[in-house]
Amino acid sequence: MGFFKKIKEALKKTREAFSRKIDALLSHGELDDDFFDDLTDILISCDLGVKPSMEIVDELRLYARKNKIRTASEVKAALKTILSEQLESAPKIELTYPVVITIIGVNGVGKTTTIGKLAKYFQNQKKSVTLVAADTFRAAASEQLSMWAERSKTRIIKHAEGADAAAVVYDGIASAKAKKTDVLIVDTAGRLHTKTNLMEELKKIGKVTAREYPEAQKLTFIVLDATTGQNAVNQISAFNESIPVDGIILTKLDGTAKGGVVVAIERDLKKPVVFIGTGEGIDDLEEFNAKEFVDELF
Repeated sequence: MGFFKKIKEALKKTREAFSRKIDALLSHGELDDDFFDDLTDILISCDLGVKPSMEIVDELRLYARKNKIRTASEVKAALKTILSEQLESAPKIELTYPVVITIIGVNGVGKTTTIGKLAKYFQNQKKSVTLVAADTFRAAASEQLSMWAERSKTRIIKHAEGADAAAVVYDGIASAKAKKTDVLIVDTAGRLHTKTNLMEELKKIGKVTAREYPEAQKLTFIVLDATTGQNAVNQISAFNESIPVDGIILTKLDGTAKGGVVVAIERDLKKPVVFIGTGEGIDDLEEFNAKEFVDELF
């Protein structure tokens, strides 16, 4: 399946919910206060968030008044422009190599699967990859990661269950440096921000990485389930209080009508969505592109 078709398919549910409601509103509504109130409700229903939705509609209202917008096509074009600007204003990440990418997130969001897809993505970019099984907390976590390492034909460094996670990372770094690996991807235990011991473990992993691999770029990506909508925004905020989050990988976008959460993440939290999951296959992970995302919404 081609790249654009993957994005189109992944956003199908969000697009149907979003465009159908907006088209219905535009088909029989004047640009009065009721119209803008209804538009706000539509944006909120697609999980853009209450505050972002209100501010985007306020901006559209001013834009429409200033530019004497009257037709449905003009309103859609203006809204499309505003959303594109909102997303494109978020910071961008420029990858340099070698890079250590630490993957965090709660259990159940597809973290291990995403790591397998990420390994394949970098291999497709002609980069060498090593995985580090630093989730020593959950039973069978390293076995799961080993399965994805086998599928993606990626090297993996792991210890026994219950081992010190930071020690596994230490060995992973030593191996990556010896093999001159481009990308080191570190799996970590799925955790909630309330699990103090696991959050401290993350900090320890960060210290080991900084000390042992100063020449490498170091990034922390949080994996989020798009179907949770605004709860995904709350998870980023909670994690970011303890561990600075550099970027977001959004999974299960193809299974939800809540894709508007991307706008809330990038606009309010100033965190870039770096990759999006577009399906179940090992190649179904794509770089996020703001323009293509907004184009497909409409």
